[in-house]
Amino acid sequence: MTNQERLSVKKSTLRGAVELSGAKNSALRLLAASILTQEAVVLENYPQPLLDAQVHVDMLNKLGKTTNFFGDSGVRISECSGLSSNLEWDGRSIRNTLLILGALTARFGYGRVPLPGGCKLGERKYDLHVYVLQTLGARVWEEGEYLCAEAPGGLVGAEIFLPFRSTGATENAILAGALARGLTRIWNPHVRPEILDLIELLRGMGAQIAVFGQQHIEIKGVEGLRGVQHRVIPDNMEAITWLAAGAITGGDVEIKNFPYGDLEVVLAHLRAAGAKLYRGEDSLIVRGEACYPLEVSTGPHPGINSDVQPILAAWAASAWGESRIVDLRFPGRYGYAAEMGRMGLQYEVDGDMLKIHGNGGVLTGAQVRAIDLRAGAALVLCGLMADGETIIDDAWQVSRGYVGFADKLKALGADVAFV
Repeated sequence: MTNQERLSVKKSTLRGAVELSGAKNSALRLLAASILTQEAVVLENYPQPLLDAQVHVDMLNKLGKTTNFFGDSGVRISECSGLSSNLEWDGRSIRNTLLILGALTARFGYGRVPLPGGCKLGERKYDLHVYVLQTLGARVWEEGEYLCAEAPGGLVGAEIFLPFRSTGATENAILAGALARGLTRIWNPHVRPEILDLIELLRGMGAQIAVFGQQHIEIKGVEGLRGVQHRVIPDNMEAITWLAAGAITGGDVEIKNFPYGDLEVVLAHLRAAGAKLYRGEDSLIVRGEACYPLEVSTGPHPGINSDVQPILAAWAASAWGESRIVDLRFPGRYGYAAEMGRMGLQYEVDGDMLKIHGNGGVLTGAQVRAIDLRAGAALVLCGLMADGETIIDDAWQVSRGYVGFADKLKALGADVAFV
């Protein structure tokens, strides 16, 4: 194993300040948007070290883009020669290939990309992405391990009715609609912070997009888009992870550049579950005391994002009593509970509900595996509570979505190391 694949974690109390990096779930979408223009796109507060971001940048380079990094959080994406619409790729795939397909088809009338990868969160199909492109006039088909789309005459604006609020399908409809001829309306979109960040970037590029709450998004297609300089929003998932880590370890942590507006619902739940939170000018201070059981259900923004629930499961492990978590969007996303069970957590899965029988964080270090990105982060939090040493295999999963996670933990006083 490499030194990024296995992480050792021991019981620790976190104290100090931590600064949030740019949002992974926004940065990847902005990278896909750079395909829509031949002019330069400059991103600041960009999470350079993230593994998924590195894969996406390599994909852009493979298509013919040129990417130059500056400082420790900036990237410039330019295009010196013609861009290919065929992404030949033999490395690890990511789910963002679906957005690459939408952007290529919008700009060139044809695209071919690897079938999507990323975290296996229950039944994550891509039929809605196919529906979006077909509604805009494209023909879409599978070709071995690749997904292809073509619209020789260009995409044409249309009424897109999403059966449920899908983040990815909303993003693809926005990207494709930006260059489609005529008017596109997306009904029942998922309007969340990353979507709004994507829209702000595209508006800076000259796209004409109007948002009508959660009802619909209206896009007037334009013939071309220009370059832009844009600052990526802070990572709200990282914010919640540090909040939970500070609370469950009995710590005292200041989270700088905290995105209050994006997290009102989850903050209300955590305050009700015992979180002691204090607001600074642009930061949140969390002081750890007793954590109480919680009952939450994930849902579209401004509700609790599905990504949050593994972190809340670690919170529940630190509490006394039964907590209940329901994830209706990805009901198969409880696999991490079995890994927590290796550390002594008592739990049961009842249909779409995960019941956690917390015993005040009395866990024992064990060898566990990060089955996906957020599961890995949640296991680290459990390791910070557990007696003895916790070894987390496949810890590279955490590096897909957290910049310098182990280094930031160490700076807060945690006993962690890659082994």
